[in-house]
Formats: sequence, C-alpha cells, structure tokens
Amino acid sequence: MDSSSFVSAIILLVLVTDPLGNIPVFIGLLRQVDPARRQRIIVREVVFAFAILLFFALFGQKVLRLMHLTDTSLGIAGGVILFLIALKMVFPHAEGPTDLPVHGEPFLVPLAIPFIAGPSAIATVLLLVSREPQRLWEWLGALTVAMAISAVVLGFAEKIAAFLGEKVTLAFERLMGLVLTAMAIEMLLAGIQKFVIQLRAA
Repeated sequence: MDSSSFVSAIILLVLVTDPLGNIPVFIGLLRQVDPARRQRIIVREVVFAFAILLFFALFGQKVLRLMHLTDTSLGIAGGVILFLIALKMVFPHAEGPTDLPVHGEPFLVPLAIPFIAGPSAIATVLLLVSREPQRLWEWLGALTVAMAISAVVLGFAEKIAAFLGEKVTLAFERLMGLVLTAMAIEMLLAGIQKFVIQLRAA
C-alpha cells in the first residue's frame, strides 16, 4: 500500500473495517433489539470502535516499544493478518458470525470488537502511523472518514441488504476481498523487502 496517499488510507481502512460485510452480522445480532434503538446502538458501537482505533493510533507506538516490536515485524504481521481476513471475504464459511449467541442488547462485543475494530483494523492503524508518524493528523482524518462511512453503511444496513439482495452483497464482498488481498500482498512484500535490506546492512 502507498501510505503517502490519504485516499488509499481511507480505502484500506474501509476495507479492513468492512462495513458492507458486517451488514448481515449487524442485522442478525440486532434483530431481537427494539427497532427504535437499533440506530443508537449502531452509532454507539461505531463510536466505541473509533475510540479503540484512535487509542492505537495515538499510543500504539509506545505499546510497540514496550513490547520491543519493530515496524518491519509489524508490516509483515499486518500483511499476514490482512491476507487471512481477505481470504475469509473471498471464501466465506457457510456458518456466519451471526450464529454467535448474544443475549439481550449487544454492548462493545462483538459488534465494536472484533467486527469493526478487529485485529486487521488495529494492525492497519498501527502500520500507517508507524511508517509516517509526522502525518498523524492525516491518518486520524482518514480514520474519521472511514468510521463515518461505516456508520452510514451500517445505519442503513437493512435497506442496503433489501436493495442489493443477498447475492449481490456477497459478490461485492468477494470483490472487496480480492482488492484487500492485493493490498495485503503489497504490505507483506514491503515488510519482507525492508527486512532483507536490514539483513544486508547488518
């Protein structure tokens, strides 16, 4: 991924938070909730997810230093995680996450975590900030836009699902999976290249 591009950062964050793919999840888990409260719950969960990703954007570098992790290892790990997420998007399992037992109104888990602010989203935020920390405010802006897109898409989840239909939604989800696969491979190759350069310089 070209981390110098603000637009590409937004696209990547939207892909890893996957609002379109989360539509059936949110519909299934909120089916038992009063329709009048669903919009509030969606906004609340998106805000929670945003707060979590914002924490890692602001303090993630300190966490990495405490754990003695390098940008190179983060890039490789992030590429692997994104690749695994992309594979699930391209080849979804028959048993969906909507089968998770949730009693009462969902709170933080599993909607905010891990369906929005999951490992791939956290790794992506950490990678963006670690590569160019001087552009922190741009990455925060990209994260804000991506979260706003997620809120809008999930807010209209039922209408979007009814309009597109299950087959079109699944096809679009797989297409986004292919795009994310390419980004994951690019991230992984960049991490490996950086590691090889470090080996030669050692």
